[in-house]
Formats: sequence, C-alpha cells, structure tokens
Amino acid sequence: MMTKIYSKTSSKLFERAQESIPGGVNSPVRAFKSVGGTPIFFKEAHGAYLYDEDGNRYIDLIASWGPMILGHSHPDVVEAITKQVNKATSFGAPTRLEIEMAELMKEMVPGLELVRMVNSGTEACMSAIRLARGYTGKNKFIKFTGCYHGHADPFLVKAGSGLATFDIQSVPGVTGGTAHDTLTAPFNDIQAVQQLIDQNPGEIAAVIIEPVAGNMGCVPPQPGFLEKLRILCDLYGIILIFDEVMTGFRLARGGAQERLGVKADLVTFGKVIGGGLPVGAFGGNRDIMSAVAPVGKVYQAGTLSGNPLAMTAGYTTLSILNQHPEIYLELDQKTKLLRDKIAQALEQNGWNFTTNLFGSMLSFHFDVEQVTNFEQASIQNQETFKKFFYHMLNQGIYLPPSAFESYFLSNALSLEDIEYISEAASTFTM
Repeated sequence: MMTKIYSKTSSKLFERAQESIPGGVNSPVRAFKSVGGTPIFFKEAHGAYLYDEDGNRYIDLIASWGPMILGHSHPDVVEAITKQVNKATSFGAPTRLEIEMAELMKEMVPGLELVRMVNSGTEACMSAIRLARGYTGKNKFIKFTGCYHGHADPFLVKAGSGLATFDIQSVPGVTGGTAHDTLTAPFNDIQAVQQLIDQNPGEIAAVIIEPVAGNMGCVPPQPGFLEKLRILCDLYGIILIFDEVMTGFRLARGGAQERLGVKADLVTFGKVIGGGLPVGAFGGNRDIMSAVAPVGKVYQAGTLSGNPLAMTAGYTTLSILNQHPEIYLELDQKTKLLRDKIAQALEQNGWNFTTNLFGSMLSFHFDVEQVTNFEQASIQNQETFKKFFYHMLNQGIYLPPSAFESYFLSNALSLEDIEYISEAASTFTM
C-alpha cells in the first residue's frame, strides 16, 4: 500500500519563498516545523482532494482549517463567485449582499440579533473583546489556556495551536500591560474561573472561550462546564463570548450554541461564513451590539468588511447548509466512522492513544490517557504524531501538520476515501 509521495516542485518553491516571505510561509503552522521536512505547495483542490504542484493527489482532512465544509470548489459556490466577479469585487460601500448575509445568519443562529462583518477571525475576536470592555467599562477578561482567538495582542497569552506548535510561551511585542489584563484558566475547570473572579472583583468584562476547543486538538467541554460558566457570567455581570470561528455553522446550523444548548452574549464567526474566502463577523445581543459605532462609541471599521465576493461565497454556503440540515448528520456519521476505523487500525498495531471527537471535528493523541485541557494535550507523544503524519502523507492523506490541531472533515469525503484512510492507518506499525 505504501506509495511514497515526493513533491520536488514544493521543495524548490519553499527555498524560493524563504527569500521573500518570513519562514517561507504566511501562517506559521504551514512551515511544517512541528513535523519537520518541507511543506507541500498546492495548486488545485476539488471535493475532498488536494493537488500539489507536481500533480500528486491527497485526501484532505483539514478542509482549509474548517471552511470547506461542502468540499473544495463546490459548483454552486464557484458559480456564485464567478457571477459576482463580473459585477464587482469591492465597493467600500453598503450592499444588499451584506443585509442578506446578516439576515441568514440571524435565521440560523439562536440569539443573534445584530451582526457586524469583518475580514478575519482575529478581527472578530479582537472587536468582541473591545466591545465587551467598552460596554461594561471594565478592562480584564478571562481566556482559557490552549484556546486560540487569533493573533491580536491580548490573545497571545497562553494560546494554543501555532504557539503550542512552536513552544512559544511569551510573545515579543506583547506588552506587560496587555498581558496583565488577560487572565487565564485551564479549559474545563470552572473552579479556576470562580477563583479568578474572586481575585479580580468587579474588574472582569468578559470570558471568551472556544465552546469546543480546536487549537489543542479537538477538546469538547466536559458535561456542565459551559452551563456553569453561563451562570457565573450572569451572576457577576460578565459578558460571555463564544469564539465560534471554527465551530460556527460547522457543528450545526446554529453552531455550538445550538448543539450544546448554551447561549452566549456575543459570538465570533469566520471560516464557513466565507465559503473559502477571507471573512469574519461578530454579533449577538442587540443591546450590547448597539454600543458599536456608528450607533455607539465603541469604534470598529474595515474598508473591505462585507466584501461582495466573501458575502456571495458565504451566503451560498450557508444557504446550502440551511436548506439541507441532513448534511450535519452525514458529516457526524462520517467523522465517527473515520475515528472508529483509524482507532481500530492503531489498536491492532499496539499503539497507545486517545481520541476526541465532536461533530465533524476530530483528533488523535498518542501516549496520553485523556485530553480535556491543554496541560494534557502538551504531554502527548509528538514524535509518534510526526511519524504518523508522514506515514499518512506518503500515502496521499493530508492530516493537520501539528499535534495541536483538529481534523476538519468535509461532506465531500466519501466512504471509499474513509476505507482507504483506514487501510493506510493499518500499515502504521511500531
């Protein structure tokens, strides 16, 4: 079964890229530092498949880190983008598309009353925190170790994902004052949250959390954790922010709020709402959102916010998901089947591992009994993960190139693909 893949062109492009781009990449995890070797340079993607610069095909298990929930180059999305390109690519002015997109999001997401479009998940989370501070008049906020909310200064304190991949514990350029206002607690630890609230009475504006963490692998909330977090926020007048950049419209039509039955005050979005194009949004309670300029005094702006291409791609994607909720059931079933098949193969070959799954998010962690927080994720065997990554890559299966990232499945993944992946995993031996 071994079909050793080598992309000679990728190696040349990586050498060339390093002459013009820091580290040769425009986002750190792409550099393959966690797994070693040369990153793959891609030129084409269709359905569940990626094609590199040498024409090698890979089954894609990251879906561009989440947004390609329907698969790459979905014909309806491509057609919609093509039509819009012939009209205009940007106005820097209001459009009907922005209204239609906001209305559709409100229809699908519980408790979403007003929405502001931005251009990335980082912008969305940064703006949500600023809004919470401006609305409450408080400065501090709580985040959870291992949760990643973009690369704005306040969020780079004990963040997961890329920072964990590169073992960066403190980030140059982030001031002590900024770090002072960022309080951190272990994920799934409600007592730690209570302690921070007690230690900082009347000072905490918000709690921001990935309701299902995706930046230390996939780590679901423990039963009752989010419910208790909601109660604490209500009790102490703290704004609860769900970072649904990954989970929004992926776990359900209404995202994690619908799936888990817990309502946030503010929610941030990205990934799926762009249909593959760069976009972000934040929204929620009308009273809080009315504090945003030009209605209120909390300033936020963006020349390309509500870009017509991104709105078109996102609206088309969300419309398909809204009209065909059975897609979520299919994705859940495929993800569970994939998890079970890979787990069976690894078990038969004597590997020690645990696996986390929630909806169409999935992760495997070697040589650790459970992963419910970042501390547990950090002691997994990254050398074994590295070997597994290349074992699968050499057979044309593209996994996340970091042990701290979640798999994201697309509904374009077929049962035949899952069977092939299972067979590839069965040949991973000690």
